[in-house]
Amino acid sequence: MSDPSITVVIGGEAGQGLVTVGEFLSKALIRAGYEIVVSQDYMSRIRGGHNLFIIRVSPEQALAPREGIDLLVALDAATIALHRGELTGRGLVVADESYDFAGAPGIKVPFATLCPRPIFENIAALGVLARLLCLEPGWLTDLIEENFARKGGEVVGQNLSVFKAAQAFAEGANPGFACLAPPKIRGKRLMLDGAAAVALGGLAAGVDFCSFYPMTPSTGVALTLIAHAREMGVVVEQAEDEIAAFNMALGASYAGATAMVATAGGGFALMCEGVSLAGMTETPIVAVVGQRPGPATGLPTRTEQGDLNLVLYAGHGEFPRAVFAPGAPEQCFHLTRRAVDQAERHQSPVFVLIDQYLADGYRAVEPFDLRGLPETARPGREGPADYRRYAPDDSGVSPRLIPGFGPYLVCVDSDEHTPDGHITEDGGVRTAMVDKRQRKLRGLTAEALAPDYSGDPEPEVLLVCWGSTLGAASEAAEILRGQGKKAACLHFPQVYPLVPESFAAHFKRAGEVVMVEGNATGQFAELILAKTGIRIAKRILRYDGRPFTAKYILDRLDAGQAGETHAAD
Repeated sequence: MSDPSITVVIGGEAGQGLVTVGEFLSKALIRAGYEIVVSQDYMSRIRGGHNLFIIRVSPEQALAPREGIDLLVALDAATIALHRGELTGRGLVVADESYDFAGAPGIKVPFATLCPRPIFENIAALGVLARLLCLEPGWLTDLIEENFARKGGEVVGQNLSVFKAAQAFAEGANPGFACLAPPKIRGKRLMLDGAAAVALGGLAAGVDFCSFYPMTPSTGVALTLIAHAREMGVVVEQAEDEIAAFNMALGASYAGATAMVATAGGGFALMCEGVSLAGMTETPIVAVVGQRPGPATGLPTRTEQGDLNLVLYAGHGEFPRAVFAPGAPEQCFHLTRRAVDQAERHQSPVFVLIDQYLADGYRAVEPFDLRGLPETARPGREGPADYRRYAPDDSGVSPRLIPGFGPYLVCVDSDEHTPDGHITEDGGVRTAMVDKRQRKLRGLTAEALAPDYSGDPEPEVLLVCWGSTLGAASEAAEILRGQGKKAACLHFPQVYPLVPESFAAHFKRAGEVVMVEGNATGQFAELILAKTGIRIAKRILRYDGRPFTAKYILDRLDAGQAGETHAAD
């Protein structure tokens, strides 16, 4: 199966403008009709270090990053030394003429001649890239004009002049790099990463309060909400720490706000007492947890799926919850919206699990059609004077009112309580209230999403995955089918509650079932075993902080390196 995609890697130190180059080029490619998959590899520092902005661009569908580099844009000498060995057969280095290419093929760019000042070097790099890719220059000149217009015509003119000079240079210096094939997609699309898509899903659901303490990779959720706060009527509060952030959101939810918290695994660990408080007070809240490698600080700017168990069991005591795990920006939008609705209707904490790769990875996304979306649930404002916040109900969900809008009293308590919200130590009441809260799990389970199945109905190999591993696993299964092997992919966009009836038959029809997940212990495979009795023995696990690729999966299948667990393990 031939691959028409090209992988462009822009490398350098933080502060050199490599993200500017990457984002400009990505947006231009989307506008031109191409598919992109962006991943960002960066170190935990403000300036310096070695960072990469990686774009896989294709005229056809592209689902995940691809190994190998076709164009390596080196904004510093270290990038060449570190990555020249990853060049494909047609790979080129694009770098300043003063750098040592160490024998690698490439284009030596006279940045000092093309740029009146070093600050323009990223625009010059854009000009060279556009010519090598045969990208119509108008897509980038439009972006340059849009982005620099606020700085005045002189600045716009200088940037355009550098861009055109770089294009002219690349025209003569191009050693015959094969152009991108013409795109097959037309129409206006958005360039969205997972964090922004989560925020937009929250806005579509009516989120009007978000509290957070900045923590990679979830900060983009709050920053997107801040960017739209005034026009959408959203209050976004940066708290002094994660404990305060969660409890602040609980207070806002009690007062009638539709509340969200954005954090990462290390921050969420501090919020666990608040999660338990939400369970006891039956206060709706959505927590977006951006996963990164731990324990402790771990690799703070890398990716992993290591916090599933943390989210599943966070908070002391027993109370129901739901956990969503989107696999692409479109799912980030729709599942966050669904999470908000479920939290409000079932009056429970609900979680959205993303990770650094998904949070920071840009994709081309069709604009969301909001017209057909139903309204999300809201608390009431009218009730009787003898209102009881925790009145018994077969569903476990009691009527919820906003305090201060009528003669009723909204009494809540973190201690065990009677139906009217007052503290009790009565054993019978305690049992009844625990049972009431647990009954919500029936409703959450009835609404649980079935996993998405794609591929042959009776596959020789079934790749099972959840969250952001969707793209790589789907592409691996597609490659296997292209090689004549029956293959399929089963992706779980919701990892709890689980409904075995929605997926057990897929396992029975498959010859070999392989779990693909980004952690060291197979957390989701173990959850499936615990909840359903189904043991997925073969597992392809990755926990080096990097995202899955189809090649990573296929290499381990070919070599028989899918780790196998046994009953005694």
